Amino acid sequence: MQLDAFNLDPENDLPLAAKLRPKSLADFFGQAKIRPQLEKLVTYPRHVIFWGPPGTGKTTLAHLISAQIKRELHVFSAVTSGIPELKKLIAEMLERKKDLAKESILFIDEIHRFNKSQQDALLPYLENGDFLFIGATTEYPHTSLNKALISRVSLIELKQLEPKDLMAILERGLEDLKRPELREYIEELAKLSNGDARFALNQLSRLQAFDLGELGNKENVLKELFEHARQYDKNANRHYDVISAFIKSIRGSDPQGALLYLAIMLDGGEDPEFIARRLMILASEDVGLANSQALQITSNAHYVTKQIGMPEARITLSHATVYMALSPKSNSVYNGINEAMNYVKENPTIEVPGHLSSVSPEKQNYKYPHSYPHNWVDQAYLPKNTSTKFYEPQFNGSEKALVDQYQQTTGKKP
Repeated sequence: MQLDAFNLDPENDLPLAAKLRPKSLADFFGQAKIRPQLEKLVTYPRHVIFWGPPGTGKTTLAHLISAQIKRELHVFSAVTSGIPELKKLIAEMLERKKDLAKESILFIDEIHRFNKSQQDALLPYLENGDFLFIGATTEYPHTSLNKALISRVSLIELKQLEPKDLMAILERGLEDLKRPELREYIEELAKLSNGDARFALNQLSRLQAFDLGELGNKENVLKELFEHARQYDKNANRHYDVISAFIKSIRGSDPQGALLYLAIMLDGGEDPEFIARRLMILASEDVGLANSQALQITSNAHYVTKQIGMPEARITLSHATVYMALSPKSNSVYNGINEAMNYVKENPTIEVPGHLSSVSPEKQNYKYPHSYPHNWVDQAYLPKNTSTKFYEPQFNGSEKALVDQYQQTTGKKP
């Protein structure tokens, strides 16, 4: 049945963000730094993956490039479909190319949702140039996509839109809605939309339905509009930014900052076990021997978090977070294992000294430390010609006590 049988206007029924999608690159707002790259894509089409936060124009660019170079755009969502559907679509595209000489573009949204084998399925087609490929992802591609796929495409990063760009987009939205009286909210909408044009336009659509008189004043209107609109995507760049700030606040011994970023993650729906795992890593990487109890505290926090879940786990995670932030810091064990790993990689097979071996005739020369005073005896443990020092002590917290005890026992520095 046709839409007009219901007296519907398909254009007016579209969401505001879809209605205002630009028709040409000239109408595309923001992303000034990548403009030259976009122009080259139109002149010299090539496989590309756009990555960046939501609402920055990734899908829009796929449509614009398709229109500009006059190729059919086939949109595929990695969220809702898998390999069988993808193979069927590719077969149809190749058939149209063969029978109708129709060059196509395959656009895969949320490409990071594909696992390794699913991403690998694209490689032969990209290699042969059977179609032009455009991907979009909100995740950092070097951690979410296969190296083989990345090597066959250009990566173009889109940044959050500036408030001035969002204001220009919202002005167009006002014109479409024919609601000039809402202009007083444009500046706040632009500032509070985190650089996301789609989100800003959706909020403007919501705003037009409000009873502004009932809400009373501008402050109440904005509170109502943004009360449940804080953005935290645990699968996107925001996820990495906040966990990074959390880690660096603990490393920098700032419990206030650490608690703030912990709250942002929990409020945004971050997996509490992920946070607990990061705390366990920090316990050895940044607190280390300066306070070895930190490893026990964070291990217990991980166990408790797994057992009780949210919302109570927030207290346990807060306990571990503040404890870690207040603890003395040392990264000597972290540096030590990194130095040792690098040494092993850079040298041929390292032979075990004969007196430490379990099979060499020289094993009889091994001196059993417990047979000597203070359970220590001077003997070589490193292979011959190994002069590299892997562990360099740091004199913070309990590590200083350990080093002092070591020197008292052995008469030498570690």
